[in-house]
Amino acid sequence: MNAPAPFLAIAGIGTTELIVILVIVLIFFGGSKLPSLAKGLGQSIKEFKQASKEEPEAEKPVEAKKPESGKNTPGAN
Repeated sequence: MNAPAPFLAIAGIGTTELIVILVIVLIFFGGSKLPSLAKGLGQSIKEFKQASKEEPEAEKPVEAKKPESGKNTPGAN
């Protein structure tokens, strides 16, 4: 018998529990929806991996805007 995947072993999910979960998902969504759900899940995982590999954009320093001398300053009478 094969050992379960490491991430499933950490979560405490065995083969029997995994089969029960898959049967419940099959009953809940139906057989016709499963391929589209799997495709959407795969695409979202792919996009997440691409986004995590991309380098973050360099942040540009924000320049503080100085108010014009005496014009339109609140509280100046």
